[in-house]
Amino acid sequence: MYSKQTVLKNLTGLHARPASEFVACAKSFESKVTIRRLDMDDAPETNAKSIIKVLAQGISVNTPIEICADGPDEQEAVDKLVELVDSKFGED
Repeated sequence: MYSKQTVLKNLTGLHARPASEFVACAKSFESKVTIRRLDMDDAPETNAKSIIKVLAQGISVNTPIEICADGPDEQEAVDKLVELVDSKFGED
């Protein structure tokens, strides 16, 4: 298992378009991938390959998150997803 933490920086949060990009990227990996808000003690790990579950997290600007993967390409998956989040999904 491999994980990293980052903070969502795009002003509009993880809305439909960036969430769709995030899920598409997660689905490109064989590993099980999850995302979890770190600002809520009871926030569950959510399947990062499900657009409904990712949107249901309600992740907004400046929300700290943890991306975790478990499987043969876990490090590549987490690193790529963190890179995508840190790029603000191309939004300014």
